[in-house]
Amino acid sequence: MSEAGEKQVLVVEEAETGRRLDAFLASRDPHYSRTRFKALIKAGEVSLGGRTLDEPNYRVNAGDEISVLVPAPVEATPQPEAIALEIVFEDEHLVVIDKPAGLVVHPAAGNWTGTLVNALLYHCGDSLSGIGGVKRPGIVHRLDKETSGLMVVAKTDAAHSGLAAQFADHSLEGPLIRAYLALVWGTPSPASGVIDAPLDRDPKNRQKRAIARVGGKRALTHYRTEARYGPGPVASLVRCQLETGRTHQIRVHLAHIGHPLIGDLVYGAGFLTKAEILPPALASRLRKFRRQALHAAVLGFEHPVKGDKLRFESPPPDNMAALIAGFEAIPAR
Repeated sequence: MSEAGEKQVLVVEEAETGRRLDAFLASRDPHYSRTRFKALIKAGEVSLGGRTLDEPNYRVNAGDEISVLVPAPVEATPQPEAIALEIVFEDEHLVVIDKPAGLVVHPAAGNWTGTLVNALLYHCGDSLSGIGGVKRPGIVHRLDKETSGLMVVAKTDAAHSGLAAQFADHSLEGPLIRAYLALVWGTPSPASGVIDAPLDRDPKNRQKRAIARVGGKRALTHYRTEARYGPGPVASLVRCQLETGRTHQIRVHLAHIGHPLIGDLVYGAGFLTKAEILPPALASRLRKFRRQALHAAVLGFEHPVKGDKLRFESPPPDNMAALIAGFEAIPAR
């Protein structure tokens, strides 16, 4: 297919007869997703013999001459900002970054600037070919503002479509791997297992998530206790692997089984008094640690265009590593 901004005429072959219009267009040009072509059809950018085709499920016939115009991508509303990023991997299709705690992923009310999207718009520049017709990075998953660690972001429509499909496949059989290190109060019993508890918005606070009594979205977290610290034990390091990826999933699930993340004032505020039993130096360090102790340590996926398997690992940032070291130093008895 021609470059964005130029009209192209595609002739339907005999073997393509009966295909949906959006699927036909997507099969002819892997640079754009079926969703993107569906939007173009509804926007009136596709025609047959001078007649606009506005139904994505129109069935094409052999000999049809389909005209399609993919408009040049428009500038994104968020503005590029020169914000330092730790780039782990990058090619023409995607970029993997190690996000610091405190960085918001996407502009929203209260955070219109200074976000990861603003930083990526500056960093990627003209290498962004347009996600959904807009020059913007394709966010296929997010980390909470105060969660650190690995994220992958698409730079092209094709990469965005392929990555989104992997993140939408809620199973452990696919190529997607997302593992987190969580420092929690107490120690889970059993030491490893699966938390299967649906999530929904908290009816008392729309900014929070809660275990749904009825309905909700299925959420599964696989966990394994990696280390135990102090008498009790007072805290543990837990490895969590996501089978689904709901908002605040790990935070809510660990709080649900009675072991909230250390530093999580949203879902673990009732455990603040536990700091009183810690050695003074560690208690002081904990008071200065102003976020939940959660780090996206492992990210693996299949390259959405090239097909090779990619895997990245990231150690906890210095402040979380120092906090873990402080707990490690507590005598067991």
